[in-house]
Amino acid sequence: MSRDAASLKSELCRAIDEERDEIIALLRRFLRIRSVNPPGDMREAAAFVRAVLDRFGVPHRTAALEESMPNIIGRWDTAAAGRHLVLNGHMDVFPVADERLWNADIVDGRIMARGASDMKTGTLASILTYCYLHAHREHLTGALTLLVVSDEQSGGRYGTKYLFDAFAEEIAGDCCLNGEPSGLANIRFAEKGTLRFSLSAKSPGGHGGYPHRAPNPIELICKLTTRIYERYHLKLATLPADIDAILTSPQTIAAADANLGAGAADNARRITVNTGIIQGGQKATQIPTACVTHVDMRLPIGTDRDVIRRDLEALAAEHGCAMVVNEDHSYPASATDPFGEMASILRRNIKDLLGRDAPPVCSLGGTDTRYWRWRHIPAIICGPSPISMGTDDEHVTLDEAIAVVKLHMMCAVDYMTSGAGVPHRVTR
Repeated sequence: MSRDAASLKSELCRAIDEERDEIIALLRRFLRIRSVNPPGDMREAAAFVRAVLDRFGVPHRTAALEESMPNIIGRWDTAAAGRHLVLNGHMDVFPVADERLWNADIVDGRIMARGASDMKTGTLASILTYCYLHAHREHLTGALTLLVVSDEQSGGRYGTKYLFDAFAEEIAGDCCLNGEPSGLANIRFAEKGTLRFSLSAKSPGGHGGYPHRAPNPIELICKLTTRIYERYHLKLATLPADIDAILTSPQTIAAADANLGAGAADNARRITVNTGIIQGGQKATQIPTACVTHVDMRLPIGTDRDVIRRDLEALAAEHGCAMVVNEDHSYPASATDPFGEMASILRRNIKDLLGRDAPPVCSLGGTDTRYWRWRHIPAIICGPSPISMGTDDEHVTLDEAIAVVKLHMMCAVDYMTSGAGVPHRVTR
């Protein structure tokens, strides 16, 4: 413990700058791996991660509930008592419509690739933080754990949820730092809950000119989804007063709208409905025999999901439709203290590194940080801009990718030098 945090951070940032080209090349290799979910086969991506960890000679092992969806767990301890920091990131990415995204081309200072935003840039930052700090562990306290998981895009049943089901005491830690897309001018302290479900209708079918003979399932589904939109989409939620005060502050509104587009701050306080898939019918002149749609609702903190679920089930029955909830991808909202230790560490490092203020902002999408927040463990996000994730224009700028790596390093150093003599928690 002969070095202070500031000098160690400076040394690490210089090393990152010196290895900038190698880091960018490594990220592009990661991005070229077609780790799409669905179907969710992460074996090639996991092999890439293990090869990086082996190159640095750091400890790790693989745990899997499903063979094609492995998860990598790494941990090393320092010689001095302290807290336990956990770094969490996922390998799976959205499907693509444009195959060129697998090239990970550099265009005008940006890497154009699926996963560049969500979230291989942030995951690589976690991996490199775990690897680089291992060589400096004599200057740190406590323990550092790395979790690189499968299946985040489909709810985490085979990923972080499985790891908490099987190894909760080992991986919970005292704080989680996650590299999901967030933008580097805000602190993501909260995220909406979800209710994901399918609606289906059936019919004997028939000729389209004979509507008196059979109901049309597409018509039933359309009328039902219209009712759901009218009742819930963009409805203002009743949030806890302290969280509402944060989300309506001028600084938070400005930061949210700047990072996510005008209206994002208002959206954070509202219920949203998205019909993502609708399937039914084979011919315009035929009454189809079935129709199904898949719907995703995002629910701000303070919204009673159970009340909404019962109302939706009643609406479905009223319209002659069936509703099935995707339990693996439906979960409560979560939040952590936006002025707690790790949030303050990240805010300070963003200011020092980038010269930006970083007000607290609510995420509009979901992340694995919820598994820590539900256990009252602080969990903060630090990743690249989310604005392009999932699109055919998905990208990360080269400078942004390097900044994410630096910020993860800096935050880990600060956390693991400020808790000397404080033992990490063992049970929950």
